[in-house]
Amino acid sequence: MTERKGTENGKLLQVQGLRMHFPIHKGGLLRRMVGRVKAVDGVNFYVRHGETLGLVGESGCGKTTTGRCILRIYEPTDGQILYREVQGSTVDLTQVEGGALDRYRKEIRMIFQDPYSSLNPRMTVLDIIGEPLRNFEGASGGELEDRVAEMLRRVGLRPEYIRRYPHAFSGGERQRIGIARALALSPRLVVADEPVSALDVSVRAQVLNLLVDLQDELDLTYIFVAHDLSVVRYICDRVTVMYVGKIVELAETEALYREPLHPYTEALMSALPKPDPRLRSERIILEGEVADPANPPSGCYFHPRCHYAQDKCTHIEPELREVQPGRYVACHFAEELSLRGVTRSRRDN
Repeated sequence: MTERKGTENGKLLQVQGLRMHFPIHKGGLLRRMVGRVKAVDGVNFYVRHGETLGLVGESGCGKTTTGRCILRIYEPTDGQILYREVQGSTVDLTQVEGGALDRYRKEIRMIFQDPYSSLNPRMTVLDIIGEPLRNFEGASGGELEDRVAEMLRRVGLRPEYIRRYPHAFSGGERQRIGIARALALSPRLVVADEPVSALDVSVRAQVLNLLVDLQDELDLTYIFVAHDLSVVRYICDRVTVMYVGKIVELAETEALYREPLHPYTEALMSALPKPDPRLRSERIILEGEVADPANPPSGCYFHPRCHYAQDKCTHIEPELREVQPGRYVACHFAEELSLRGVTRSRRDN
């Protein structure tokens, strides 16, 4: 388990009312818009300097889209992304345009999920890691090679690999190259988009430990996007649980895993492997399909699949509210429910 950090530090990034709605166009010459996919729909959270914030949820919940909005890969439909600069001033990244974005793209970088498709097979390691150094800082020649070689050492690869192409490396080594590329410009915030999900189980722990070591060494802040709750528990200080574009729960990692407050979080926790065979049959199987973000249900988006849903849930949308210091949940009955975490079973209640 990692040592928890960041609790005494200020907010490096604050996301307020973030929305990313993708238009749906009907075919034909005019291609008129007939609806919107609400991939991210009113998300609020903050990241403290030096901590790791996890974004978790099922595929399609909007966690990767949230990360890409922060980097301005996508242009958000609405909301604010407030970033605290080194000198202490705050800038709304949604209002920064054109070349002015370059300085922030140096300080906020991304580690991509797939180490195979994210590396250009026609480029050498020198070209891949050196590209941001050339584009943003004008590095070239011997200086460029020296800096790329140093980044290879930092991520546990040999500097003599600098002339090799991606096909010569394993998946774990390719992801280390991707990490080196993300860190080449000495960023402050790194969005790690499921950085170990495409790797063999045998090398996941190595890459996770590398990320932890680099965070301590380089004073990094992570937003860690994942669906593997075992990985999230290992590396994250706080966890944000998303469902169909909305945050349903946010809390310190151990508090969330010990006693979830939202039924969706409880269902996710029940899927974690358990060493006690008597508890394996207690996995919660959610009925029905994930709500359609283009046509979500009324009220709480989760109510069609929720074992605890009541009439209020079908027509009144719950707000994300603070029910305990530092604990936020979007459930009408959070205070009344007694949900199962990963360290206890219902037999213990």
